[in-house]
Amino acid sequence: MAETALITGASSGIGEALARRFAGAGFDLVLVARSADKLKALAEELTSEYGIKAKAHPADLTQPGAAEKLAAAMKRGKRRIDILVNNAGILEHGEFVGMRASRHRELIELNVTSLSEMLAHFLPAMVERGSGKVLNVASIAAFQPIPMLATYAATKAYVLSLTESLSEELQGTGVTITALCPGITATSMLDKAQEGSSGLEQLPGFVIGTAEAVAGEGFDACMAGEVIRVPGKLNLAATLAGRGTPRWIVRRVTGALARRLKP
Repeated sequence: MAETALITGASSGIGEALARRFAGAGFDLVLVARSADKLKALAEELTSEYGIKAKAHPADLTQPGAAEKLAAAMKRGKRRIDILVNNAGILEHGEFVGMRASRHRELIELNVTSLSEMLAHFLPAMVERGSGKVLNVASIAAFQPIPMLATYAATKAYVLSLTESLSEELQGTGVTITALCPGITATSMLDKAQEGSSGLEQLPGFVIGTAEAVAGEGFDACMAGEVIRVPGKLNLAATLAGRGTPRWIVRRVTGALARRLKP
């Protein structure tokens, strides 16, 4: 019987690309996002193209109890989740003081709270049976402060730290957990951010990765049980350089860059 991967934020971007990658490898899928129509269309397409079973499960993970309800639905349907992909997330580009308090809360609820709740509801069953994999989609923004993306970067730092901590807690359980840390990627989130910043619109093409390439690296890292994967040589080099540089210098450099990219 085919194993099943549950993918959040699966209706577009990296999530959709991950769904295609897992389907191509023969996994059955549970696709989760708010966009019911997009999810159903994708599920039908992947079922037809790859001969796997793909189920659309529309859900707003920012709503209280959403992760618990999703886990309960999987249990009622006797659907074992072998791989959990926490991809759902949102990004907001702009000055911290210019954003509504409710918007900061939205970023934290989806990027941090719902991801943590998904882990809390799905990890125990994996540990109990002694097998399973988790892929958390973080960002290279997790490695350093990013002015103009302050709250977003902070949420991704949480995802990276949580993943690294759990990778040690899960040693010897048969369960692995991976943080995928992509750089700038051609998705609808980038399109939205570019609309509000002329500087972002001028980003050279070579620094922007494709969702398909990121998904491919994420899949490989997850299956290999790697703890951290940073797609792209340029992104990896920047991450390594940042880790070896005093934090005050990193702050100054990222601050200067952010001021150039202000709307």
